[in-house]
Amino acid sequence: MSEENTTRIYTVNLAKAWDTPKYRRTDRVINIIKEFTRRHMQTNKVKIDQDLNRHIWSRGKKNPPRKIILRMIKEDDDTVVVSSFIEEKGSELSEESVEVEEPKMQEEKKVEKEPKMQEEKKVEKEPKDKSK
Repeated sequence: MSEENTTRIYTVNLAKAWDTPKYRRTDRVINIIKEFTRRHMQTNKVKIDQDLNRHIWSRGKKNPPRKIILRMIKEDDDTVVVSSFIEEKGSELSEESVEVEEPKMQEEKKVEKEPKMQEEKKVEKEPKDKSK
């Protein structure tokens, strides 16, 4: 057998989980991922990575993600390890870029509020006399 592991990347649509009751949606998502992996990697031994599991469960049992990008690695003993592909892209972002964006948004909001306050004028309406 070859020593190299087979690696594939798939985007999986998880919308079928919305056909089940709300309280079972995330459980159904896990089963959909396992079924998808069995079909495409042609093995019955599937392991879901801990980080992927946490990502799926992060929004609770009733609101799992609609689709997810997966990395599937088939090892020599026909075991497939499924992990999230998005996490690696997210780690490339530096913390500095996130810090720079937030203050700009706050400054823009402050600038917008000040002119509005100056432009607003109180208009008093005189009551109409209906004493006729």
